[in-house]
Amino acid sequence: MKDKFITYLRVEKKYSENTINSYDEDIERFGDYLDSQNIDVRKCNKEVVRDYLKYLDSLKLKNSSISRNMSSLRTYFDYLVTHGYVDTNPIRGMKNPKKEKKLPNFLSYEEFLKLLEAIKSDDALSVRNKLIVELLFATGVRVSELCNIKLDDIDYRNQSIRIMGKGSKERIVYYGAYAKDLLEEYIEYERSILLKGKKSDYLLINNKSTPLLRGGVEMIIDEIAFKASLKNKISPHVLRHTFATIMLNEGADIRSVQELLGHASLSTTGIYTHVTTDALKAEYLKAFPRK
Repeated sequence: MKDKFITYLRVEKKYSENTINSYDEDIERFGDYLDSQNIDVRKCNKEVVRDYLKYLDSLKLKNSSISRNMSSLRTYFDYLVTHGYVDTNPIRGMKNPKKEKKLPNFLSYEEFLKLLEAIKSDDALSVRNKLIVELLFATGVRVSELCNIKLDDIDYRNQSIRIMGKGSKERIVYYGAYAKDLLEEYIEYERSILLKGKKSDYLLINNKSTPLLRGGVEMIIDEIAFKASLKNKISPHVLRHTFATIMLNEGADIRSVQELLGHASLSTTGIYTHVTTDALKAEYLKAFPRK
């Protein structure tokens, strides 16, 4: 039944492969737990679910991970009810654990420049890597969205890119002058070098002349961050956080940032409305009467 559910997510719901993989992993773990307890999924009730949540907690999973597991299983049981495999959804009415409140990690503009400066060479791969860093910073796109950019998605005159986001929702993002120069150079010269005579619709190409994948981008950012000797761990998502934080700190409208990030909910964008400690200290010193 799980395989049919995964096909349903892929074909009818059109979820991304990353989301589908998360569902698959969560349901597989739950199935393994039921097998270990000799429980048939059709006999699953709220007591079984509560025991499973205690089991997840014993694995030292974060509340955010347990919450995701609950959401996955809630959707799965809804599917089982709809198709007559079980009578009720035992997770309906149960609350997800509260997620840990944590401010997103982000870079200062100076740290971002250090990332770029760490790419010393001017060979084809280095120019491509500079473009990756520049586009992640300039557009705020998710790493999967970056990898899916095709040449036809780029509007050079308006300096914009058409992005296919979560749930197959399309949006437009923009890039500035630095990204423009790198993008045009890469497409005119380095991309052809990397393709080695092959053809591809995708913007980013790896050293095997095939489209660059998410794992490849994550490794590239990790290596650049190591060379830049930055204190905190840097990932493509940190550059997305950085884009959102800088935009809001510089006065961009939160709804516009929501649109650029592709967030379905304004509350998701709201996590970026923190200010930098320097900005916070400046506001404090400006307002507090006893300096």
